[in-house]
Amino acid sequence: MIKKLLAITVAIAASAFIFASPSFAASHTVQSGETLFSIAPKYNVTATELKKENKLKTNNLLKNQVLQIPKKTEKVSATHPSNVKKTFKMTATAYTANCKGCSGITTTGLNLRKNPELKVIAVDPKIIPLGSKVWVEGYGIAVAGDTGGSIKGNKIDIFVKSKSKANNWGRKTVTVKLLKS
Repeated sequence: MIKKLLAITVAIAASAFIFASPSFAASHTVQSGETLFSIAPKYNVTATELKKENKLKTNNLLKNQVLQIPKKTEKVSATHPSNVKKTFKMTATAYTANCKGCSGITTTGLNLRKNPELKVIAVDPKIIPLGSKVWVEGYGIAVAGDTGGSIKGNKIDIFVKSKSKANNWGRKTVTVKLLKS
C-alpha cells in the first residue's frame, strides 16, 4: 500500500515537472477602467508589446480579461540603455497630477493620482509615439503616456509626485532615447 502511494506521488510530481513550463510569463487580470497604456508600465513593457503578446486586434479590454505579460529577454539599463531606436536633445519640464484643473488622467488613460509611482512623460506624438518606452536623462525609463498643450516639437514634460519636485526639476535640456519595443 505504501509503495503504491509513493508511486502515485512520484508520478504526479514527475508529470507536474514534465508539463510545467520552466518559467511562466506573468499574467494580469484587467480591472475596471484599466487600459493597455495603464497596465504596461506596471510590468516594464509597452502597450504595443502587450497587444502583440495577447494577439489583440484592438486596444479594447474587458473587465476580468486575463492578459499574458511578455517576458523581457533584454535587460534595459536605467543609465545607458542599449536598445535605442533614436536619440533626441529635448527641453524638459515637470508636472504633477494635482495641479489646479488637472484630472490626473493622462491622454492614454493612466491614472497618475492612483499610481503616483509610474514614470510617465508627456510628448508631442508627432515626435515620440504615445505608448513608446523612453529613457530620459536624469529621470530614467518611462512611458510616453501623455500630451500637453505646450508640449510641441522637442519638448517633454516628466511626471513627478509633488509640486516641490516639479519646481526642483525646473527646465533643462536632456537627452531622450526612444527605445525599441
